[in-house]
Amino acid sequence: MAAVKNARVLVVDDESDVLFAIKMLLKTEVKQVVTEKNPENLLPLIEREQFDVIFLDMNFKSALNTGNEGLFWLKKILGKDPGAMVVLITAYGDVELAVRSLKEGAFDFIVKPWHNDKLIETLHNALQARQHKAKGGKAAPTPAKPDAGFEILGESEALRDVLYKIEKIAPTEANVLILGENGTGKELVARALHQKSFRSGKPFISVDIAALTDTLFESELFGYKKGAFTDAKEDRMGRFEAANGGTLFLDEIGNISPAMQAKLLTVLQNRQVIPLGSNTPVPVDIRLITATNEPIYELAAKNQFRKDLIYRINTVEITLPPLRERHGDVELLARHFAAHYAAKNHKPAPSFTEATLRKLNQHSWPGNIRELQHAVERAIIMAEDNVLQPQDFSFSKMEVPAAQDATAVYMSHTTLPLHEIERETIRRVIEKNKGNISKSAKELGLTRTALYRRLNKHDI
Repeated sequence: MAAVKNARVLVVDDESDVLFAIKMLLKTEVKQVVTEKNPENLLPLIEREQFDVIFLDMNFKSALNTGNEGLFWLKKILGKDPGAMVVLITAYGDVELAVRSLKEGAFDFIVKPWHNDKLIETLHNALQARQHKAKGGKAAPTPAKPDAGFEILGESEALRDVLYKIEKIAPTEANVLILGENGTGKELVARALHQKSFRSGKPFISVDIAALTDTLFESELFGYKKGAFTDAKEDRMGRFEAANGGTLFLDEIGNISPAMQAKLLTVLQNRQVIPLGSNTPVPVDIRLITATNEPIYELAAKNQFRKDLIYRINTVEITLPPLRERHGDVELLARHFAAHYAAKNHKPAPSFTEATLRKLNQHSWPGNIRELQHAVERAIIMAEDNVLQPQDFSFSKMEVPAAQDATAVYMSHTTLPLHEIERETIRRVIEKNKGNISKSAKELGLTRTALYRRLNKHDI
């Protein structure tokens, strides 16, 4: 198989917006992206041309109207090319059908609305699996490195300890609790644990707990039966069931209410879920990985988080160091992100002046790797040439100016709980941007939706 840059991708979906979005996202990643709105043209297309990966929608507004058009066309594709790497595009309501499609021969599925890095990661996995099969290997999904801009990189002693733990823990069935500040890469570690585990060929399902109310928590995680509540027009599989055989990642676990903590504990103890509107338990086989930036042991001491639940979720614990404690990694990461975003924006790889590197190393990076990543991306876009100068990096007022002693400033904040630091940071950025949510979200390294969730969480 050709290298990633020489790969050819076909996207089949009857929504023009979806086709445009994927084409724009992938056009710098692969050699060619072909789009097609009409699935009836699928078979002639793959007879005329060879594609390394096919992204296929599961539902089309067509005369077929069976509700599982994706499965129908999947079988047609595999009938023509048994080695085709087909990734299905599905809405969350069709996750159960998408999981069934894996048994029918699909490589993987992505859920609308997708995260761009997840879609690119899935593409890389499919290309690597196709290459593996072409060399005579088994056609099962093969873990691949994430998108080049989002790898776990670093040479500091603090990070080496984390990487050592990942290697030791991943092949086991231990539940893992990942602790660390926002932006330190908790989901990347969760995905690395999955990819290096014996469950790597099964689903990795990620859930942002902070986005769920108590009612949504039950329906999203445990599923529901038709008629369970007013809008329950069909049976729906929960995230536990969707992750069966694989890994379930619950992010921001410290945010769930005491009532939901009790329900989660029951599921983990019994290894079964009971969908809303049903009395029949459904067995689940998952590996649980959780993460939080909350002081979970302080919450437990105040009886705000169940100690018995902590014992269940942290068979093993990994604490991610903040970027300010990863001595020597700022320059390595900055150069890596610079090369990535330069290529993405069709620019030559830039260099850094000594003054620029000093400025980056003196900054405290309260937003951690995510903040550094976005700072480098902004600098690449705004720089006058391919030599990055100190003035190409501007930090907001809530961040520590380069001239200050970053460590001393950070220590002055350590008497505050993390959630108060986060609340104050968000408030100051929004004030600075005069209430502009889009600008504030970009500066904080968040999506608009994620920022709205935090505004609600902190009652701002």
